[in-house]
Amino acid sequence: MSRGRPEAERAKTLTILGSTGSVGCSTLDVVAHQPDRFEVVALVGNRNIDLLAEQAIGCGAQIAVTADESLYGALKGRLAGSGVEAAAGLQAVMDASRRPADLIVAAIVGAAGLKPTLAAAEQGTTIALANKECLVCAGDVFKDVLRKNGAQLLPVDSEHSAVFQVFEQPQSEQVERIILTASGGPFRTASYDDLKNVTPEQALKHPNWDMGPKITIDSATLMNKGLELIEAYHLFPVEPSQLEAVIHPQSIIHSMVSYCDGSVLAQLGVPDMRTPIAYALAWPSRMPTPVERLDLAKIGQLTFEPVDSDKFPSVDLCLGCLETGGSASAVMNASNEVAVDEFLSGRIGFLGITELTRAVLDDADASGMLGTMTSLDDVSEADQFGRGKAIELARRLHT
Repeated sequence: MSRGRPEAERAKTLTILGSTGSVGCSTLDVVAHQPDRFEVVALVGNRNIDLLAEQAIGCGAQIAVTADESLYGALKGRLAGSGVEAAAGLQAVMDASRRPADLIVAAIVGAAGLKPTLAAAEQGTTIALANKECLVCAGDVFKDVLRKNGAQLLPVDSEHSAVFQVFEQPQSEQVERIILTASGGPFRTASYDDLKNVTPEQALKHPNWDMGPKITIDSATLMNKGLELIEAYHLFPVEPSQLEAVIHPQSIIHSMVSYCDGSVLAQLGVPDMRTPIAYALAWPSRMPTPVERLDLAKIGQLTFEPVDSDKFPSVDLCLGCLETGGSASAVMNASNEVAVDEFLSGRIGFLGITELTRAVLDDADASGMLGTMTSLDDVSEADQFGRGKAIELARRLHT
């Protein structure tokens, strides 16, 4: 009988879905600082094949996959002689998601990440989740897949990782509130009238975090925080009434959990996604990271403000979707994606993002489209309705 290496020393096998995005790049940076701890199985990206090939060669991945089938030849050429296999197309993405791995980082942005993440969950492995749509659009369906296959879910978003770290699961009935913090984005101090004239260039300049365009715009409207409240509802055993958001401009306290005895437990750290990523990669242990260490004396003060619902109605809109239930969150998320694209293309104003999303939800409610979701087909139907209706309403605005 071979002794082998002790379990604690065995490299953890890792797949990254969405490796060329901000979360994927940060994940690979963490891995590069602890290379002996990880063996990269697969990297999945979209159209940035130069970066995808560079990443795959750098970490010695078994396979690199681009979702764009037309880029297969280009990717294969860039990987020539490296020993890294190339693949392309949606089926290749699904196949990579199903490759055995100890941990799969699900970081494909948008609804495109839903099916690959569900495929990964069917393995019964550990999912480090950075894709919002799995819980926002398909919360009950996704959790049912996790339960049936014995998969473990670890949150990667800094806010949910923070809650995960201070949420006392055995005493969950003693939790009064989950409080997610928000930086307030680039327009925290702007007036309502100022927001009417915001440009995409201004909205893409986040004060604290380096993220992709979609998430950055969602942060500017605070839609990102509303979506995170929906995620928190599915991640932790709480009711919608126990969820709250508060503005915290310094982004040092990432979230808090309030208990029945008046205690409030908070997780603190500099605003760097590598910390929650490393927590998920090393869980249930911890691992060193190259992030800057927190110096509270240097920061001097931590401040908090309530969310201004007039300027940022997205938070209340998302909480309303939780109260409505059914497909409301999926319809809302899909219509918001279209609305963000419309804004980035200059076809609607900044305030029009939430206005368009709300109009789609109102139409869905009036049309009886906010029904219960029990399957991926139901999720797809709600998503298609939200996108189609948002495009239809946006075109009316253009004419």
